Amino acid sequence: MRRKLTREHIFKLLFQIEFNDKDEIPYLEEMFFELDADDVDDKEKNYISEKFNLIREKLPELDSKLSENVTGWSIDRLGKVELAILRLALYEIHYDDTVPASVAINEAVEIAKKYGQDGAGALVNGILAKFAKTE
Repeated sequence: MRRKLTREHIFKLLFQIEFNDKDEIPYLEEMFFELDADDVDDKEKNYISEKFNLIREKLPELDSKLSENVTGWSIDRLGKVELAILRLALYEIHYDDTVPASVAINEAVEIAKKYGQDGAGALVNGILAKFAKTE
């Protein structure tokens, strides 16, 4: 599976956690692979699940970094789609050495254009550009 599609699957899982209780996450993940990602083989499933759970563990830190760098906004005002995209990209920028920051940003912008509101790509790009400068 291409990394782009893998990243989209991780984004979709991250998006869904905003609407579910913490206790429901294992069930949510199981259902996601049955219904939305049934074309994923076991190796890809393990990669997606592992990265998703690593990001979940870092959510407080990621949200803190976002809050500190989103000038004039609070993360509560961000759309849930954009928030999930930003969390994924920030994780890749700060914690995943296998993904160059420029790739994380470009992919995040593409996902935002595909799933976000009008202007989401520009918003995501603007926010993530601040993080790329500090890396």
